[in-house]
Amino acid sequence: MKPTELMFSNCTLAMLEKWLGLRLQTPYQILETWLDSAQKITLSSFEKEMVAMIANDLHKGAAHWNETDLSMHFIGPMFSAAQFIEEYRFSLFAQRNLEAIVDDIKLFGRVDEMIATGFREPKIPYFAFNAYKRQTDPNGDPAGQCLAAMLAGQALNHKKETVYGCYVIGATWYFMVLEGKHYAMSNSFDGRDIDKALQILRILKALKEVCMQRTAHLVQV
Repeated sequence: MKPTELMFSNCTLAMLEKWLGLRLQTPYQILETWLDSAQKITLSSFEKEMVAMIANDLHKGAAHWNETDLSMHFIGPMFSAAQFIEEYRFSLFAQRNLEAIVDDIKLFGRVDEMIATGFREPKIPYFAFNAYKRQTDPNGDPAGQCLAAMLAGQALNHKKETVYGCYVIGATWYFMVLEGKHYAMSNSFDGRDIDKALQILRILKALKEVCMQRTAHLVQV
């Protein structure tokens, strides 16, 4: 029997594919375009030095850090460096509740990080970052939890534009996109590797450019 509601934390990819008819696409042009656009972004010397420093910290600490440690020492600095705060256009919101009805199923839960329109309160989500776990013994299905939050964001986006996402397991980042009933996931990016860590920051900065384009109409003349 089809469930009437699902918490993000209980969702798996298999469950979402079964109940909501989602399909994994490999390769997928939208994801490739996002990752390719990141290659063209130039980082400053300061940004490179910062990333090298926190990547070194991650290398030393990832094996024993908990979720809060990961957020404070690596994830937070990466999002801060990408500068996702544009007043009255969009912002990065942490630990916010999100819910929406998707094909008669209520999807709901708390999102670790989301980029959404709005300034003081999130409105329309463009990006969900969810379910970062310790490297050892991760609980649940981080990809499924992230995709569930992305689906809720998609339902709240009246234009049904592409929704972006990312989840982290220990030191390893995975990026996702969702368009309609199709989703795709990137290969892994190990933040302990300085070159991969630099690429993570470029990918986040490429995402900011997408957000800037989508909210251009909100700029007051």
